[in-house]
Amino acid sequence: MDIVIDRLVKQFQEDHDLAALPGDEAFEAFTGYCVLSSYYESEFNPDDFRMGGGNDLGIDVAGVLVNGVLLRDEAEVRAAAEQARQLDVRIVVVQAKTSPKFEAKVIADLADNLSHIVAKDKLPYPASDDVENLRKCLTAIYENIAKFSGGRPQLHVHYATTGNQVADLLRRKAVSAEKMLMKSGLFDVVDVRCVTRDDLRELYKRATQAVPATFEMPKKMSLPRMPGVEESLLGLLSARELVEKVLTDPTGHIRTALFHENVRDFQGYNGVNAQIRDTIRDEIGHRRFAVLNNGITIVTRNLRVVGDEVHIRDFQVVNGCQTCHVLFDERSHLNNDVQVSVRVVHSADENVITGIIAATNRQTAVSEEDLSTREDFHKQLEDWFAAQDAPRRLFYERRSKQYAARQDVEKTRVINRSQLTRAYAAMFLGEPSAVGHYKDLTTRRKNDLFQAGHLPDAYYVAAATLYRIEWLLRTRRVRAGLRPVRYHLMAALRWQLLGDERLPASPKKASEQCRRLIELVWEPGKAEQAVLKLIPTLTEIIGKEEATGVPLGEMVRNRRFADAVRAAALGPRVSA
Repeated sequence: MDIVIDRLVKQFQEDHDLAALPGDEAFEAFTGYCVLSSYYESEFNPDDFRMGGGNDLGIDVAGVLVNGVLLRDEAEVRAAAEQARQLDVRIVVVQAKTSPKFEAKVIADLADNLSHIVAKDKLPYPASDDVENLRKCLTAIYENIAKFSGGRPQLHVHYATTGNQVADLLRRKAVSAEKMLMKSGLFDVVDVRCVTRDDLRELYKRATQAVPATFEMPKKMSLPRMPGVEESLLGLLSARELVEKVLTDPTGHIRTALFHENVRDFQGYNGVNAQIRDTIRDEIGHRRFAVLNNGITIVTRNLRVVGDEVHIRDFQVVNGCQTCHVLFDERSHLNNDVQVSVRVVHSADENVITGIIAATNRQTAVSEEDLSTREDFHKQLEDWFAAQDAPRRLFYERRSKQYAARQDVEKTRVINRSQLTRAYAAMFLGEPSAVGHYKDLTTRRKNDLFQAGHLPDAYYVAAATLYRIEWLLRTRRVRAGLRPVRYHLMAALRWQLLGDERLPASPKKASEQCRRLIELVWEPGKAEQAVLKLIPTLTEIIGKEEATGVPLGEMVRNRRFADAVRAAALGPRVSA
């Protein structure tokens, strides 16, 4: 293997707690991480997307992006597709070989296998559970085909080696493979490409650094220096420049990770957003866009201004999510007459950033409940997690890629808001079946999540339990096929150890209960034993449900299944 790639793979293994993986499997996980990160700029567990070995039909890594969210399990894909009002789907497939050269036969075989995988017919070859899961993901997507407003799904196929020469024959084979897969009629775009060692180096660099952007902003002024703010700019920016240089990711899609600090996701074309779209399309109105629209606010942790050029890194669009999405959708209608009012604030002070987000959003129709996403409680959780002793330390990621550049942070110990919400809901709200319905869960139980006065211990133990279950799956101590029921396993551990009553109102008693869970989770042997004791009963429940025709993907979202797991877990208790 190329010496630089070998070093990067070893660094990757160390960062993601994958040191036990053999060299070829480590390279697969590394390549998958590099490729998937070019489509999805938030953190994820790369080993989750690696296929399980034999009968994988040449697929080493696969991921499905539904409306910008990277998913792996059929249950998650189905839930996302069913909940969405509109769908934008990309399927990413990777084959990775440590060979120093590319082979035309590999592309031909992979394309042939994929043509069978995407077809409805029975596969002509034996296939692994992971391949069957991918097929079920595709089924879930096409069952919701009416929701595709911008075209059918896109298929992106990447063949990676440590070589650096792509012969003309390979390029012709790739084009031929694209044409063959397009004949299925299932995709709007099929892209087959060879990934060289230099490509891998560049992709890994991008994946492990905060997102940068450089754009031209000739009409601007610097605001006076103020406490907690290094520098700030106010001016007009070409909407086309904003879309092309700031909002668009390397694959041509909108950078959804830029809006994680926003209090609301894109709301679709409601009355206000429809008016923004109409203004852009209006022959006269588009020239007044800068005065008809409130503009956007960008907060960046790194700012450099060189003449008309503005360089930012590690930034978020904290206000203007709706405007940005409409501009992106309407990019074909943009010209130099469409200008956007932009504020760029350079600050590393979290209190200042919180104030900016709250202030800019209170000037719009955002409720106090929406503003809860930036309450002090999240900062309290971040500090609580980081304050634990090193062997038990986890990191709460409040903003995208917050820990990407930290070499001292093991990436498997980073948990983001979405993961923590699901883990807490499974363990302390008794909702392991609802975690696939994330938006519904956060809306329906918003008053039970991340509230001032909540016990940080409970969120920490939920995160620690998720970490432990993921570790058991990653190290194959628990078979990978049980990944869809991992939140039920977490809930079952809690039910078996503590029962199903709510946490006591007394902070002291609640902390004591959390301590019992924490002590179990951070003893790997005891935790493994407790989980393995649950698996035979869990497997029996799964078998009974499957016998009635309920597939696993639907089962894990079924309240009946959760109730059966609860009843079984509330049998003989384990001790910490």
